[in-house]
Amino acid sequence: MNPPPAPVQTRRHDEAAGHPSRDDTGTRTGPSRDDTATRICPVCQRSFTVTGRQTYCGSPCRKTAFRRRHQQPLAAVTIPAARPRRDFTIYECPSCEDRLLGEQRCPTCGIFARRVDIGGPCPHCDQLVALNDLLDQDVIPVLTTK
Repeated sequence: MNPPPAPVQTRRHDEAAGHPSRDDTGTRTGPSRDDTATRICPVCQRSFTVTGRQTYCGSPCRKTAFRRRHQQPLAAVTIPAARPRRDFTIYECPSCEDRLLGEQRCPTCGIFARRVDIGGPCPHCDQLVALNDLLDQDVIPVLTTK
């Protein structure tokens, strides 16, 4: 019994001329992946040696990526509309030193007043009081919308 004849290997004209082989579309053929190369895990950013079609360095990173792809989209953050603070801002006239609530121009002098801080009328004497006068420190207002 004779062994089957070995397949005959033929070379294309391009290969015989020293050109790399090309497929029908004109692109170079070759291995689609270099299995000995290292890749960087898209989850933890560590390098690892690829085995087959492996994308992640291990099972924990693969599961984390799956959870990230399938999580519910976060609710959109809505920023409330800006409210003017002038209605509850105390101004003080530089010439007559009158305090004004929500008015930037002194009605008696006609001069623009400087901003003191937010505040309002005193419940006992009805004079205009700024919050930093009461607290002896700067106050940053946090406005809530109803």
